[in-house]
Amino acid sequence: MLILVQIFVSLFLCINVLLITIFFMKDFFYMTMRYILFAITLLSDCLILITTNFLLIFSYFHLTMQMWVCLIFYFLSSVYTFVTPVTLTAMTLERYVAICMPLRHGELCSTRSTTHCILIIHGLSSVPCIVVLSIFFASASLSFYKQSRECSVEMFIFYTWQAHFRSAINQFYFLMMCLIIVFSYVKIMKVAKAASGENKKSTMKGLRTVVLHAFQLLLCLMQLWCPFIENAVLQINFMLYINVRYFNYIAFYLAPRCLSPLIYGLRDDKFFLALKYYAFVSFHNHCLSCVKRVFAIQKVMSSY
Repeated sequence: MLILVQIFVSLFLCINVLLITIFFMKDFFYMTMRYILFAITLLSDCLILITTNFLLIFSYFHLTMQMWVCLIFYFLSSVYTFVTPVTLTAMTLERYVAICMPLRHGELCSTRSTTHCILIIHGLSSVPCIVVLSIFFASASLSFYKQSRECSVEMFIFYTWQAHFRSAINQFYFLMMCLIIVFSYVKIMKVAKAASGENKKSTMKGLRTVVLHAFQLLLCLMQLWCPFIENAVLQINFMLYINVRYFNYIAFYLAPRCLSPLIYGLRDDKFFLALKYYAFVSFHNHCLSCVKRVFAIQKVMSSY
């Protein structure tokens, strides 16, 4: 199972790095809000895959680390677990503005607005982690940071009410993001019914994008419910708990991360054309270099 996870993580990281590279190759992409937010999801996915996979390997081999190091890993994984779903919600709102308020799209989705949006996304994503860590810092003794243990989220929760409080925050985020998705879908659906011709085709494509975002967001948001399921299973059987954790990691951490490249990497016309163009250029340059090497070898051989 661990080997399978490593294959998936390596594959997704390679795809994401390729798409991030293409994003920075064309001015149009980093001047457009939806592509900037797409790049944020890719970077967030890369970071969460690296940190969670590192923790998974440590957990599998029962390796320990200093608690202050575990604290850093917890902060990164906690914040960027939320960054992807919150960014997806922002991307859904961008589609809503583009389709339902086209005359204000340039104003509301400018590069400056995108910068503010990114700051808001990271601010909102940091709130649950800051709340948990604030309570932890107030409760933990200095000797706790010097201890060496297996790193897990449970290390930072001393009281039952802390776990309930964290769960309440997660459920609030879950509810708010679901409401935004449903609101955007309903509004775009109304515009789709009223549209005609080319506008209807564009609107329906936007509607399908929102549906894909909703599915991806649902998988991401299921992460917020995983602790409930895992804690319940832990009371029944430890081996079943381990298997459930692996399943949750693959289904609700890895799976949503493979959808981002599909939604904007392959379905989007401009990004797909750029992907084909740079793939062709790369292949063409590789072939030219191979031909040059062959001629160079032939020249060296003929000189003897």
